[in-house]
Amino acid sequence: MTSHIKSIGTKQKALQINLDRSIYGSFAEIGAGQDVAANFFKAGGASGTIAKTISAYDMAFSDAIYGEEASGKYVCEPRLMKMLNREFKLLNVRLTETAAEKRFFAFADTVSALNFQKTNDAHGWIGLRFQLTPNGGFNDVVIHVNMLDNDNILQQQALGVIGVNLLFGCYHYYDNPEKLLLSLLDDLSKDRIEIDMIRFEGPDFKEVDNRLMSLYLVKHGYTQAAVFGPDGKVMQPYDALSKKHIVAVRGRFRPVTNIFSDMLKKGVAQFEQEPDVDDDKICVLSELTLKSLENETHKIDEKDFLDRVDILCSLGQTVLISNFHEYFKLVDFLSQFSKLKMALVMGMPNLEYIFEEKHYKGVPGGIMSAFGCLFGQNIKLYLYPTVAENGDIVQLKNFEPEAHLKGLFQYLMDNNKLAEIKNYDEKLMNIRTDQVLELIQSGTDEWVDYVPKSVSKLIKEHSLFGYQA
Repeated sequence: MTSHIKSIGTKQKALQINLDRSIYGSFAEIGAGQDVAANFFKAGGASGTIAKTISAYDMAFSDAIYGEEASGKYVCEPRLMKMLNREFKLLNVRLTETAAEKRFFAFADTVSALNFQKTNDAHGWIGLRFQLTPNGGFNDVVIHVNMLDNDNILQQQALGVIGVNLLFGCYHYYDNPEKLLLSLLDDLSKDRIEIDMIRFEGPDFKEVDNRLMSLYLVKHGYTQAAVFGPDGKVMQPYDALSKKHIVAVRGRFRPVTNIFSDMLKKGVAQFEQEPDVDDDKICVLSELTLKSLENETHKIDEKDFLDRVDILCSLGQTVLISNFHEYFKLVDFLSQFSKLKMALVMGMPNLEYIFEEKHYKGVPGGIMSAFGCLFGQNIKLYLYPTVAENGDIVQLKNFEPEAHLKGLFQYLMDNNKLAEIKNYDEKLMNIRTDQVLELIQSGTDEWVDYVPKSVSKLIKEHSLFGYQA
């Protein structure tokens, strides 16, 4: 077991790999020098580790070696996978005599480091394909990084460090994926590199749920948000959200109820009717915040998290895990990826929350600054009515903000930033998610009428949320 290994420096990690004569492979680095391979050369003893290094820096050379991308991009996941496929295959083809005693690896990265004018987004794809036993099956670990240093040389240096960490982690922490993930920023800080996607694949990672790894990225502050699709596959946020009409809905989803389904369905249908919305480009995003995942003791129950996600994925939802407690931070994040019109779908209690000034005490500029971020984008809020404790229906037309905020509310109404969800189902208004959860855990079947049929089927089949048949 490897859990006793303490974090060591970059040079020591590279040397330890070099001194292990069973580890042997290739480095292919495009776009930011060859800093990963250089760390192994500098550590000493690299002749026992490095079969080849390559930097197909010129686009024509890169295309000649790895083929052209349909997208025309060079810094993308398909290019990385072509690099890993080719380099790993060459090791097995050309080094057949040593295959019985070597554990082969192919390291690859394709990166857009900061240009001279500092006008580009500095990011990259990094991956390792590796064997844990000679002639054994191979595993892949793939990450996407955003490089945050404001200097090209510092970005290259950071890339060199994270590459060594990846190689060392895969061979020493493979049996503890969370530890492997945490080790990626050894000798680095979170203000230098952001990791917003990680994927584990292969025979030695059969038990790894990549959705849980996405949660770890957010939980440990390696990124503010992570995304995966309805198929459960992790996605880099740009690939999932770029140039889309994003419709975001926040919830605990514990479980998804009929009132939530009605709110989302009718909110999206109304958004589709907007004149500047192309319904072929709509991406519906269900957001889980870290806070919504915490229990009474502020811990995150991983099984409970996966229960919620299983239901959302079964409903065809793209899922966003975030550390954005306030809505304006969510909108600020989503606006990086698309300038098309966006929507937030929510119940009236959320609008009441948004208009409470106490939530903006720590924000420079207070509520005005926050509203500038939230409503300054090309966005519209769709509000679903709710029932007050006295039985009255609270909706947009009878919403009463504090007196000094009424002008702000009227401004949003006059500028078409708020809309009431029409044709809402009054019969669903008494459904309370917490009560439904209690019923599920009580062992009765009373709750079945309060959730979509597909959701009740999933809860029963997989005993989700503590359900006992």
